[in-house]
Order: sequence, then C-alpha cells, then structure tokens
Amino acid sequence: MIPAIEHGFAVLALWAVLGYLLGSVPFGVLITRALGMGDVRKIGSGNIGATNVLRTGNKGAAFATLVLDGGKGAVAVLIARAMVGEDAAQVAALAAFLGHCYPVWLRFKGGKGVATFLGIVLALSFPLGLAACATWAAVAAVTRWSSMAALLAAGFTPVWAMFLGPGEVIVLTMALAVLIYVRHSANIARLRAGTEPKIGQKG
Repeated sequence: MIPAIEHGFAVLALWAVLGYLLGSVPFGVLITRALGMGDVRKIGSGNIGATNVLRTGNKGAAFATLVLDGGKGAVAVLIARAMVGEDAAQVAALAAFLGHCYPVWLRFKGGKGVATFLGIVLALSFPLGLAACATWAAVAAVTRWSSMAALLAAGFTPVWAMFLGPGEVIVLTMALAVLIYVRHSANIARLRAGTEPKIGQKG
C-alpha cells in the first residue's frame, strides 16, 4: 500500500531536508574522533557505522554509534509524525536514511544504513521494528556476519509488514531494503567469495 499524501509539496520537501540533515550526522566519525581514536574511515572497511567502529576494539564507542545512528532515524520519523503526519514521517524516514548513506559533510560517502534503518522501522511501527531487530540478531548470532544479518533483516521487513502492519510502510521498507542491498554490494561479493569478516574481526 502507498500512504495517502495529505500535505503539500512544500511541507513534505521541508521534512525531506530536515530528515536528511538529521540523518547525515556522522556519529561514528564524531565519536571516534572525540575519543582520540583517529578517523574510523581509515580502518577496517572504512565504513562509518557501528560494525566498523567495533573493529577499533572499543565496544562502548561501537554501542554509542549504533544507538545514535538508530536514534537519528527514529527521531526524524517521530518528530515529523508529531508535527505534521504520517506522510511527512515517511518522507523524513527516507531522507534520514539517504542522509546517513550519502552525507554532504563527508562528500556523500557515508554508512550502509543498517542501524538507521532499524531505528526508522522501530519508529514507524514498534512491533515491525522488533521483528526486524530480532531477524538481525538471530542471523548475526548464527552466522557472525553483520552484513548477512543486515541483508536478511532488510529483506524480510516488508514481508513482516504484510502480517504486522501498518500496510502503508510496505512500499517504504521495500525501497529501504533495495538501498541496503545496493550499499552492501561489496559485502555480497565477499560473502560469495567466503572472505567477509566476522563481527568484531579487526582488519
């Protein structure tokens, strides 16, 4: 289902901009620099997300990155919904995700969006978000591959939405899942080659 558009272009465009700016805050970079750990983009995979921050060995920094990256997606949705409505919330959600993946501050080279995706889905529908998080956790526990967990969690979220609702988030979650697969193209290649690093593995 596609949600009804209740507000005009100018209103939704404003929330797209606000959502993007909120999503573009590079918490992984800010946290590692604040802790004197250098530039996280120069270690491991070069990604700014929690999984790569964990490769520094600092679990606290990785957890903070995870929470803040998820939180900015959730906040974008919740504020837009409270101030405008559901259509603005979905626009802000997509924009926040794009902001994380393509932040203007980092020359559009951002993260892969998994934590932000989970935060967005939790804010859109808490039961659906729990299902997505549970899928990620179960796959990660079994395989120890964060990328595999992300791909399956994203891929199954539109399916869970068909059962858990609300129906209007199906199209959005499908779009976000496609973007996550695009962002994980290198990980998919490494998974096929058997060279994908496990969770917490340095290098």
